[in-house]
Amino acid sequence: MDIIIGAGVTGLSYAWFTDKDYLVLEKTDAIGGYCKTTKRNGFVWDYSGHFFHFQDKAVEEKLLKDIPPERLVEPVKNTKIKYKDRYVEYPFQKNIHQLPQEEMIDCLYDLFNNSQTDYSNFKEMLYCKFGASIAEKFLIPYNTKLYACDLNKLDKDAMGRFFPYAEKEEIIRNFRAEDNKSYNASFMYPKDGAFEYVKSIVSNLRSEKIETNQEVVAIDMKNKTVRTRDGRLLAYDRLISTLPFPKLLELCGVEYDRSVYSWNQVLVFNIGFDKKGPVDKFHWIYFPENKYIFYRVGFYDNILSQDRTSVYVEIGFDNKTVIDPREYFNRALLDLLAAGVIHKHMMYVDYEAIVMDPAYVHITKESIEDVKSKKAMLATNDVYSIGRYGSWTYCSIEDNIKEAMQLADCLNKK
Repeated sequence: MDIIIGAGVTGLSYAWFTDKDYLVLEKTDAIGGYCKTTKRNGFVWDYSGHFFHFQDKAVEEKLLKDIPPERLVEPVKNTKIKYKDRYVEYPFQKNIHQLPQEEMIDCLYDLFNNSQTDYSNFKEMLYCKFGASIAEKFLIPYNTKLYACDLNKLDKDAMGRFFPYAEKEEIIRNFRAEDNKSYNASFMYPKDGAFEYVKSIVSNLRSEKIETNQEVVAIDMKNKTVRTRDGRLLAYDRLISTLPFPKLLELCGVEYDRSVYSWNQVLVFNIGFDKKGPVDKFHWIYFPENKYIFYRVGFYDNILSQDRTSVYVEIGFDNKTVIDPREYFNRALLDLLAAGVIHKHMMYVDYEAIVMDPAYVHITKESIEDVKSKKAMLATNDVYSIGRYGSWTYCSIEDNIKEAMQLADCLNKK
């Protein structure tokens, strides 16, 4: 039997695609991981924005087959950057022509007179690819707020295909013929929230094979058993883990260098207001300036065509901060007002606070090498680690589904 640790999208997807007997063990009292939805007082909120950007038609068809088309929306992405007193199209580096003239000239000058040609980390890459002005006006401050760390520590390819690279020619061409398409030019979202995707996956599974409130506290790779918090000892043929990778190593008793692994936390406020606010078209806005506590604000009301403002507000912290959401809520409201997201006549009707820990992992050269070598070692013991946190990577929800599918296909043949 395959034991699967974690009933998030990745773990449930593996259960969907395997042809072996399985048991899913979930630590909490509900399935879905971070892909959960709250529906309350007429608002629909997720654990931050979970929007599917389908690249693989086969995955899209599998996931949507049980969701009625009329219960889905597919907007063309409309995102902005709040830069000082104006909105600039995303990505910033392709839209420097929307800046004040002097700032645009600074960006162009640094872009074409950049002596830095070599880079070994993420921050150096930003300077090398885009010059000092573009890097320092948006790319560095925004990503520093997001990751809550020194960007020199991140691998040069920490964001992989998700980073919006642009060559000099593209940047100039965009002055006249705007093309801001990216990997997620449009996105799919259920009107009842992202948990509908989880329900779609679970509809293919046997409910008795998913057990909640079952935290795994020890893994014996030699005897192929897991022990749960309530004392159960369960045998497995193969173990599939979606736990954060260092947590899996600890449970397996594998020695590792703790300094290799770091991550950020994200405090999310989902807030519903009594009326529509001044932002009536954008889907989300990026905030690079430190005068705003948040790095991004998203608008459920604009995605779902609702008549009251409904937002998610994301604030980044390092992994050592003890977060009390009550300390930050009033500051978030004041900053929303200062940023022009809401106006003074709007009142919040309801809100919830969620702490995502971990949120974004810090991908470094050392973490890439350590994960690769230790995953290979674990696999020789029939232990497989997958998912954003299991593979310690930056990826989409679709990527998690595909990784689960690929592992299941591989193991099904054994």
